[in-house]
Amino acid sequence: MMTQKPKVAVLFGFGINCDRETAAVFELAGAESERVHVNLFVNGERDLSDFHILAVPGGFSFGDHLGSGRLLGNRMRFAMREQLSAFVAAGKPIIGICNGFQVLVKTGLLPGREVPDFEQRASLTLNNSGRYEDRWVTLEFDPDSPCIWTKGITRIECPVRHGEGRFVMPSTTDLDELNENNQIVTRYVDPETEPGKGITDEELPFPICPNGSIRNIAGICDPTGLVFGLMPHPEAAYATFLHPHHTRGEVSEEILGEGMQIFRNAVEYAQANL
Repeated sequence: MMTQKPKVAVLFGFGINCDRETAAVFELAGAESERVHVNLFVNGERDLSDFHILAVPGGFSFGDHLGSGRLLGNRMRFAMREQLSAFVAAGKPIIGICNGFQVLVKTGLLPGREVPDFEQRASLTLNNSGRYEDRWVTLEFDPDSPCIWTKGITRIECPVRHGEGRFVMPSTTDLDELNENNQIVTRYVDPETEPGKGITDEELPFPICPNGSIRNIAGICDPTGLVFGLMPHPEAAYATFLHPHHTRGEVSEEILGEGMQIFRNAVEYAQANL
């Protein structure tokens, strides 16, 4: 008997531009992915309940005219609220990458609550450099995080491509709460540090931390560990030949890159919970 593949809804439309590669990477990870225009969920032609994973890819939704992710975030927050609530209640994973992370923060799904209340509690704002940053970074992951997307991952390298990636919250207390809940899933780290020992609250210099994000935060999850958002692009590190040093013998000889494990984890989780 053939095992059913988890179905992934990859949003597209209104300036989202990383949907095809995100869909392709989920296919490589063993899922069945479909690019679905946001309007189809909004107007009821499609329903999130038909899918097992939701991905909000990177890009420039609505041109970022009112701030990165603001308009798409509001569209989902109000027009897709019931579908998103049911999706989370059903224990189904959601990922937001780059602009998708900005969207999930502005819907209130991140950092979120056990039961979504769609209240915004954080933001992603202009990089400290004052410009768009397109470069490779080193990420390290909290081994105690409840995030189902990052199980077994210590460190990866992948690119960032954003102008508004600096994670901020209203107070230090808010950040402390995130930290205590192990919701700070991944941070920018100095690649010269020993893997597993790079995470620090101290501000790292540019370009190690490419945006000046508080506590070097690159990605967070909700309290359940099912909803995950990050600014870097793991889907752009799905193969080792994409790494800028691949011809120098400085990266693994494996064909599939380090970023693939994030997608495999979610597909395996969804497969086990079909």
